[in-house]
Amino acid sequence: MHGYPKIKMVIPFDDYRLQVTFANDVSKVYDCRLLLQNPVFAPLAKSWLFRAVQVDPGGYGVSWNEEIDLSESELWEHGTRIESTPLIAVPA
Repeated sequence: MHGYPKIKMVIPFDDYRLQVTFANDVSKVYDCRLLLQNPVFAPLAKSWLFRAVQVDPGGYGVSWNEEIDLSESELWEHGTRIESTPLIAVPA
């Protein structure tokens, strides 16, 4: 089993992407748009629910509620590394 870095912080964006910062200070962007086609993740199409994402205790993943979550391995393996300045959420 491969050890993945734990998650330190998650920031949701209005276009259904997540910026995930890991314990090793690597930041990646994970696109959740394709997940919305899966019935399990379909409720995330409600923007208020998508924005409610939180890091799970211990940093083993992120979750929106008791039924919807993503593991640190999924976010690490399928996220796109941010090579330059990290994305910053700007208030509207």
